[in-house]
Amino acid sequence: MALSLTPPADSPWLRPAEYWPSLQAATAELDAPFGVISVPALAHNAFDMLRRSQGTTIRVTSKSVRVRGVIDAVLALPGYSGVLAYTLPEALWLAEGDAGHEGITDVVVAYPSVDRAAIRRLALDPLLASRVTLMVDSVDHLDCIDAVISPDIRERVRVCLELDASWNPKVLGHLGTYRSPVFTAEDARTLAERIVARPGFSLVGMMAYEGQIAGVVNDPSGAARGAAVRWIQKKSASELAGRRAEAVAAVRSLADLEFVNGGGTGSLESTCAESAITEVAAGSGLFGPHLFDHYRHFLPAPAASFVLPVVRKPSAHMATLLGGGWVASGPPAIDRLPLVAWPEGTKMVGNEMAGEVQTPLTGETAAQLAVGDRVWLRHPKAGELSEHLDAFVLVDGDRIIDTVPTYRGEGKAFL
Repeated sequence: MALSLTPPADSPWLRPAEYWPSLQAATAELDAPFGVISVPALAHNAFDMLRRSQGTTIRVTSKSVRVRGVIDAVLALPGYSGVLAYTLPEALWLAEGDAGHEGITDVVVAYPSVDRAAIRRLALDPLLASRVTLMVDSVDHLDCIDAVISPDIRERVRVCLELDASWNPKVLGHLGTYRSPVFTAEDARTLAERIVARPGFSLVGMMAYEGQIAGVVNDPSGAARGAAVRWIQKKSASELAGRRAEAVAAVRSLADLEFVNGGGTGSLESTCAESAITEVAAGSGLFGPHLFDHYRHFLPAPAASFVLPVVRKPSAHMATLLGGGWVASGPPAIDRLPLVAWPEGTKMVGNEMAGEVQTPLTGETAAQLAVGDRVWLRHPKAGELSEHLDAFVLVDGDRIIDTVPTYRGEGKAFL
């Protein structure tokens, strides 16, 4: 059964004492560990992102989902179009499709690829070459593609030029992710000139990801810190809007761009306000991981969660979970660990925290847990949870309506 999303009539996730027990009841016959997606919560997040995008098309960031059934369901909604994939092998798989999934006709690879086998496969297949766009930020990337297969015997390769979206005020230093060396409008024009003059390439898009705005929570604990983050993001957004507009105009004078992509779940409002933008990329907000609990301007529902069993009682006041070390990428910190969502009133043990083999819990509620009980957790990030699961159970209300495989469940591991 294909997953279908409609705006939910209620918001049970706003009432945790009702939401988590309902999921618990729906999955009572399942053996932990397992993952769950609340369909109403997923639908709420998908439609709320459309509201926040103010009519700008949203391209689904697949690495933040890694479940084809969910990607298909979201792309079926008006306002969503295309996928931003992580690697070229993943993009080829999504574009090709199979008996259970139609191939996605518009896939942009978010990072440059040096995978020679995948580049060759793309360049020799007319269908894939028409559906997949590669990311480039230097002539080196063009050279790499030409070294794999000569332009005179391959399909034209669609490419997207990436503009660096970080902010570099002298008093604060580098703010944002270290990505493209293309920073100014002149940088973009120079590279665009090289691309359009090069046989075998078509420059069809531009992209800039403002990680310092989209990926940094603006309502963290501590009023002073939150105010500082919001000030930085406001100033950065203003600087980027002007620089991006100049860069896009410079490239458009040389190439007929099909799209200009920017943003992320955390910056939909500011990115969509830019006239140079034609689409935004977002995906994490669909699952609502717990790192997204601390934005001031939106609050996604906790649509994706996972369950671990209690297997030990090392003392009357503790309960130990099997596994749990599903730690998120990024700077090592406490916020990269899973969060116990239900039952409330537990905390991890400082000298073990979330471990590969076990996660001891203490607290008043931990004392009440017995061997065989189940604990509900949320991952800090979205798609990374899918790498630990073969499938998600889809729950609507107090019943299971289906199960959907993750990439892993379909035998795929794309990095």
